[in-house]
Amino acid sequence: MMPLATPFAALHLAGAPLLLPNAWDHASALALARQGFAAVGTTSLGVAAAAGLPDGAAATREPTIRLARQLGGGGFLLSVDAEDGFGQDPDEVAGLARELADAGAAGINIEDGLGPVGPHAAKIAAVKAAVPGLFVNARTDTYWLGDGGHAETCRRLDAYVQAGADGVFVPGLSDPRRIADLVTTFDVPLNILYSPLGPTFPQLGDLGVRRVSLGSLLYRRALGAALDTALDIRAGRTPRGGAPDYAEVQALSAQRGDA
Repeated sequence: MMPLATPFAALHLAGAPLLLPNAWDHASALALARQGFAAVGTTSLGVAAAAGLPDGAAATREPTIRLARQLGGGGFLLSVDAEDGFGQDPDEVAGLARELADAGAAGINIEDGLGPVGPHAAKIAAVKAAVPGLFVNARTDTYWLGDGGHAETCRRLDAYVQAGADGVFVPGLSDPRRIADLVTTFDVPLNILYSPLGPTFPQLGDLGVRRVSLGSLLYRRALGAALDTALDIRAGRTPRGGAPDYAEVQALSAQRGDA
């Protein structure tokens, strides 16, 4: 498969991986872009939780599209976490991909949730046929939901690459030896989910990983910071940490794309 030649694909470099922070709303995405991140992803957990909906249950198709429309013109490259494509019909998933691309998304992340390999590969093929320029990051949940079988991981990733995936994503994998093995096994970029207990960002780059995602970590830490602040104030303590001021947050709205 010929490498995808787009500005977003070009950020997936060996030795200098893409660090992809994941936002959950307009303000979080723009704040990250202002810190110099050339690309920002979305987090399905953050989008779902912010809307009071469950993650991974195909309940957030419309909020996800709406957020993509807000962020697509934000002056940064956008990759959208679309769970399993919010459906099982490949044509419907391809339709979603068209909507996201029309909104300005440069990439899409689609997870198999450990469902059958064939139907997930069919979704990937349908998306690539419908929107060839959209970077498809094919995620397998062998380590996230399964038992971490390396042979099964390779079997699934191979099927997804054969279907046209531009990159592969294995959240939950932190073993350096197995990461290095996947890097040498597949020609497409390997995406690893950062874990505070796993290899550092520089170490992942040294292993050959070309994309490191933060997933829901920023959203969960933001919730934690909010709780810490409220509890500190209730206890009579001065809140710890920093925060942007009112004017800085207000200024983010001036950069809002089409709603």
